[in-house]
Amino acid sequence: MLIYKIFRADEWAQLTEAGETAGAPVDVADGFVHFSTAETVAETAARHFAGEDALVLVACESEAMGEALRWEPSRGGALFPHLYRPMRFDDVAWSAPLPLVDGLHRFPEGLA
Repeated sequence: MLIYKIFRADEWAQLTEAGETAGAPVDVADGFVHFSTAETVAETAARHFAGEDALVLVACESEAMGEALRWEPSRGGALFPHLYRPMRFDDVAWSAPLPLVDGLHRFPEGLA
């Protein structure tokens, strides 16, 4: 199953250059890397990245992350994937720009 992480341009650059990341400041503070599912990624973008442009949407295969990935309750009791190790560039299945169009994030076709 694909899970999704939204990166700001500088966070994405850090991952691509260093090969791994502890995530955004909120991830570091919480002690895990936050991910979203296909069903929740648009709401994540609206809640946590409203009005931000130059974002990158990253898809990762959840099964490849093994036991370091835990599904835990979050918004409204829904289960969200949390990665309890640094995210590695090798975890990335694909990435795509997540542009801001007329105030809303435009997701790749088939998502959101």
